[in-house]
Amino acid sequence: MERLDDIIEQVLVSEPESRCFWWESVWYDGAFLKGLMDKATDRLAASGFSKGDRLAVLMPNCPMILGLALAVWRLGGAFCPLNAKSGIPSLISTLSLLSPFTVAISEDMKSEIIAALDENGHSIAMCPSLAPPEFFRGKSIEIPESDESLAVIFSTSGTTGAPKAVPLTHENLISDCRASMKCLKALARGDVFLNVLPNFHAFGLMAGTLLPFFVRAAQVIVPNFMPPQKTVAAISEAKVNIVILVPTMLTFLLSLCERNGKKLSGIKLVVTGGDRYDSNTDSKVTDYFGVGVLEGYGITECSPVLSINPSYDKRRLGTTGQILDGFAFQLRGEDGTVLTENADGEGVLWVRGAPVTKGYFRHVESDNARFDNGWFNTGDYVKIEDGFIKVIDRVTDIIIVGGFNVYPQEVEAILLTHPGVRAAVVVGIKSHVSGEIPKAFIIKNELANVSEQDIIRFCKENLSHYKVPRKIEFVDDFPMSATGKVLRRKLRERE
Repeated sequence: MERLDDIIEQVLVSEPESRCFWWESVWYDGAFLKGLMDKATDRLAASGFSKGDRLAVLMPNCPMILGLALAVWRLGGAFCPLNAKSGIPSLISTLSLLSPFTVAISEDMKSEIIAALDENGHSIAMCPSLAPPEFFRGKSIEIPESDESLAVIFSTSGTTGAPKAVPLTHENLISDCRASMKCLKALARGDVFLNVLPNFHAFGLMAGTLLPFFVRAAQVIVPNFMPPQKTVAAISEAKVNIVILVPTMLTFLLSLCERNGKKLSGIKLVVTGGDRYDSNTDSKVTDYFGVGVLEGYGITECSPVLSINPSYDKRRLGTTGQILDGFAFQLRGEDGTVLTENADGEGVLWVRGAPVTKGYFRHVESDNARFDNGWFNTGDYVKIEDGFIKVIDRVTDIIIVGGFNVYPQEVEAILLTHPGVRAAVVVGIKSHVSGEIPKAFIIKNELANVSEQDIIRFCKENLSHYKVPRKIEFVDDFPMSATGKVLRRKLRERE
């Protein structure tokens, strides 16, 4: 079985003096990363981390993300990147599901998060950006994983509001990296990738962190996209030529370039995914970046890239390109009936192949809902013409805010803990900046004296910023179907 740590270590050993990553205006070579990997391996092993254990990580993009991941894989464990801004209730619930050996946190972690981790009995390992954590004492794993093929567990909230996690194997991620590299033929040894998408996002870890090693390219590590001025400065200073972003990030960069009258030079590819790209802006992107956009499409369960427009001469604007090699696909009706197989048409997209996860992490109910004899239901209604995919709508109710998934039921669960809320429904409405924003329709408790500002403030205290409803509407009731189901479509139509 091929493993990510073996593939990456082979690159580092064979090219020890080649540029590997850029961090805070300094280039580091492969030998330096190999050293981080070795030190992190020794530190984890000395602290008791072993085969089947899971390492949770609450850190922004930094060199030690790579060092820790490589060490974890060397020791036969699974790497679990988490979003420190997901909100403490969501974070603690997710950690309860994952049951990690320890939680590696950045040195500037907020004190309230540290306190919550400690109160809930989680081991904590403080980790610098360029060095492994000091010695720590991990927590015994009640149910370790017996399969060393597991590489990464990406966490998200399920459509029920409960935590859900997607386990991806080494084979899943390796096959998706190779298929993406084969599709994007312009990628070449010596390219310089921008690594700014957050590591807890499957697109970020795969395309920004792992893919460069398959290409034998370097990467420019930027801890946070905001403020965008720092990202533009990194692109210019480190001479980035491969830019991979979600559309919202691209919008911010484009606006900044317009305001400053600054054009970026040397860009070879701009690739977007995670949300719909407004192809009407492509001429403006071309003007300021030198090239247009190659739009792609993916989902965490598929490691995550499913399709990409392969090149500028073959791209089809308004589509997310063609399905990558290694995937088979079907178009089905909403009742599950197969309409076409590996052929053009319209319907719900189902896929299978080496990059597709075998199921959710300890969540059989979700497996039963999304998997069928090896086929995975993407939840997206698509139209395929000449092999090019156009995503028409999501069958599920997931809201995509700036490339990040927001599950309405998670936000609703938080809203229902407010004493003034009797019932709540959250839907996505269009936004020219972030693609969509959450809007909450709320039925108040009797005699409750609560305002829109009160609700938004409450959500900001308990949810990640992108999950907070930007609009609140108080209503007397919800539109319902004959079977008593809330008609979210009717609520969206109010906008």
